[in-house]
Amino acid sequence: MLFQSSIRKELARSFGATLVVLVTIVMTIVLIRTLGQASRGFINPQDVMLFMAYSALGRLPTILTLSLFIAMVSTLSRMYRDSEMVVWFTSGQGLAGFLRPLFRFSWPVLLVITLMALFVWPWTNQQTKDMQSRYEQRGDIDRIAPGQFQESSSGNRVFFIDRELAGARASNNVFIAATEKGKSSITTARSGRIEVLNDAQFLMLENGQRLENVIGQPALKISDFEEYGTKTGDSNPLAENAPEAKLLSTRSLIKAPTRGNLSELAWRIGLALAAINFVVLAVALASVNPRGGRSGNMIFVLLTFVVYNNLVNLGQSWIFVGLISFSNFLLALHGGVLLLGLAWLSKRQFNWVLRPARRIRRQPMAVRNSESQQA
Repeated sequence: MLFQSSIRKELARSFGATLVVLVTIVMTIVLIRTLGQASRGFINPQDVMLFMAYSALGRLPTILTLSLFIAMVSTLSRMYRDSEMVVWFTSGQGLAGFLRPLFRFSWPVLLVITLMALFVWPWTNQQTKDMQSRYEQRGDIDRIAPGQFQESSSGNRVFFIDRELAGARASNNVFIAATEKGKSSITTARSGRIEVLNDAQFLMLENGQRLENVIGQPALKISDFEEYGTKTGDSNPLAENAPEAKLLSTRSLIKAPTRGNLSELAWRIGLALAAINFVVLAVALASVNPRGGRSGNMIFVLLTFVVYNNLVNLGQSWIFVGLISFSNFLLALHGGVLLLGLAWLSKRQFNWVLRPARRIRRQPMAVRNSESQQA
């Protein structure tokens, strides 16, 4: 009882500290990326914090897995360094006996990782996709900010307004440059207002001038107008395209087992299986060389996590292109890592030697004495 409680307490402290550090690092990276996307016009600047929250939730399974792995390895390495392992070994506890308290501590975290990978991940992807789509497909008038040149959603018009009139959807000193149907035009007006006619949105300009010419021809047509209307957008819903695999729920992926869906499903299940394997690998890899520094073993642990995680991502692309099947990939990668971890743990548990020790041939004493006399 004392053995398990002491390990769980230290694991809880180490896991909490590691999780806080990793979440801080990830949130900083997500903040920089989100601000960059907002500055380039991909997301609404007002939704930056909400976008960050969804992005962090999507990355939480990987963060929890890495935090759990580092916490276990650092705890066991500290016990080796302070000679506590010797005490537990002499009291009858083998190295494999650490698996039980580690799994008793980590099963809630493993459950959270599984649920988030299977259910929360597609939900956060759908939310961020909807936010980006709504902002990118907003009307041309909604894109306009006073004092700034703004391109339309189709990319063939540039709008500029001097200032907006308070209390009305109208503005002064309007400028529109357009290129469409082989013609280029520049329209200016003293004022403009927005009207909706037959489910279509129009910008009604007053007291202005329009210059128009056919691209590639020198002729220029100039016309003055008291009122001129140009269509800026409509209220029809956007056409729905086939959703990406990462936006689909796990149930939808199972119902439609295409290559793309199976690759995404293998990635989600792989996060949960990898988290379980990391518990076994933590016991097998945790060791400290008294003559070496503390960072050597931790670098090897981080390298193991990066390689394993990259193999999960690489397997997703392999399933997508048809190089390997869904079941064979899960069995080969995750089953192979589990067997490798158990084999390495058994080697350390029973002190197996990978290669036989060299035997030194000893000559009889009489032979050595005769050789020395002859010399």
